[in-house]
Amino acid sequence: MKKHNYSAGPCILPQEVFEKSAQAVLNFNNSGLSLLEISHRSKDFVAVMDEARALALELLGLEGKGYQALFLHGGASLEFLMVPYNLMKENGKAAYLDSGTWASAAIKEAKFFGTTEIVGTSKEENYNHIPQNYSIPADADYFHCTSNNTIFGTQMKSFPETNVPVVCDMSSDIFSRQLDFSKFDIIYAGAQKNMGPAGTTLVIIKESILGQNGRTIPSMLDYSKHIKGESMYNTPAVFPVYASLLTLQWLKKNGGIAAVEKVNNAKAALLYAEIDRNPLFKGTANVADRSTMNACFLLENEAHAPIFDALWKEAGIVGLPGHRSVGGYRASMYNALPLESVQVLVNVMQVLENTI
Repeated sequence: MKKHNYSAGPCILPQEVFEKSAQAVLNFNNSGLSLLEISHRSKDFVAVMDEARALALELLGLEGKGYQALFLHGGASLEFLMVPYNLMKENGKAAYLDSGTWASAAIKEAKFFGTTEIVGTSKEENYNHIPQNYSIPADADYFHCTSNNTIFGTQMKSFPETNVPVVCDMSSDIFSRQLDFSKFDIIYAGAQKNMGPAGTTLVIIKESILGQNGRTIPSMLDYSKHIKGESMYNTPAVFPVYASLLTLQWLKKNGGIAAVEKVNNAKAALLYAEIDRNPLFKGTANVADRSTMNACFLLENEAHAPIFDALWKEAGIVGLPGHRSVGGYRASMYNALPLESVQVLVNVMQVLENTI
C-alpha cells in the first residue's frame, strides 16, 4: 500500500532522491566504493559539496550577492548558539521574536551572551499566532525570528523592515515559497524538513556582517573558519549533504521555488478548506497565520478519535498525530508531499463525517 507521509521531520523526500541515494550507498559515481566510505576530500565528494553550496544560493536568488552557503553539523539547535557568538557584541543586545518552541530555545541560548530583548511573544496564547506590532531596537546587534513554527502550525507571512541584521530560522519552510532572501543576513535550516535527511544544517551567511563583534570565537563555532574551509573545516556529513544536493537538483528540475510554491499553496488550500468546512474538525492556529507547511487541527469531539485514527491508518497515512504541546493532528505538507496525499486525508475526513 502507498504511504502518505505527514511526518514533521525527518520527513518525506522525493522518491528519486531515495533511489539515487540508495544507489550511491552501493556504488558512488561508478567508483566501486560506497558513498559511506569515500574520503570527504576526494574529487567526487568535493564536487558534491561545491555544487550543493552553489545550488542553494542559486535557488534562493543569492548567487553573486556576497553570500556564502555552508553545510554544518549540530542542527538548527547549534545555530541558536553560533548566531550570538558571531553577531552579538560584548555587552551587546539582540532582539528576538518569540513565536514558538524553537524560537524560545534560541532565546535561551542568546541570553548567555548578552541582553536578549523579546520584542514580541504569543506564548500566553500557546503560540497560536505570530506576534504583530512589535518594534526592533535600532541599537540591536541583530533581530532573530523563526519563519515557520512546526509544532504550532503558524508561519510568518511578512517580515519587518529594519536596519539591523536579520537572522531567520527557516528549518521547516526553506525552499517552499518565494521571498526576497536578500533581506536576510543569516538564514539557517536543519535539512530534515524540505531538503534532506537529518545530519546536516544549511547556513546562508552574508559575509560582510562577520568579524564585527570583537569576540574571540572558538574555531568550530566561527562562521568565518567554516567559510574559509569551504564547509570542510571538519569532516562534513557526507551522506546527508549528498542527499540534500539530490533534493535541490530535484527542486530545480521541477521549476524551482516558484513552481513548488504553487503546489504547496494548493495543498494547504485543499486541507484548510476541509478543516473549516467539516463540522467535526477545527484548526488551532489563527487563520491569518496558518502555516502552509504544517496544518494543525483538532477533533471537535475527542470521542471520535478512535474511529478517525483507524480510518487514516487504513488509508496508508502515517505521521499525523500532533505534537503534545497542541494535541490533535498535524499534517506536515513539505515540498515532496504530492497533492494526491492531501486528497487522501481530505477523503478520510469526509468519510468520518459521513460515518458519525
